[in-house]
Amino acid sequence: MKVVLALGIVLIVLGAAWLLNVFGAGDFVMRRVTQQNLGSLAPGYAGTKRGFRVYSILVIAVGVVCAGIGLVEQFVPLAAALIVIGAITFGVASMVAIAGEVETYRKL
Repeated sequence: MKVVLALGIVLIVLGAAWLLNVFGAGDFVMRRVTQQNLGSLAPGYAGTKRGFRVYSILVIAVGVVCAGIGLVEQFVPLAAALIVIGAITFGVASMVAIAGEVETYRKL
């Protein structure tokens, strides 16, 4: 479970760095990954600032769920809360991302 907890912490830190654009990390990933063409596909919602923020929140949500799973043996109430909060955040952010992808696709 320590590996899952460590993975959760890494994902939370990575997602937060992207979200807050720490040392230009978010801009770097957008420039090098999300704004690039994917074969014949144009860059999607993740290539926009708003979309990148939503996907960063998704990464944080997965990290929170992993951290909750990693803590389940030591702190059950805290672990349960983290899992629920992460899952709800993931669900809401997924709906926002899907709506954004549809909106971006319609603009093409």
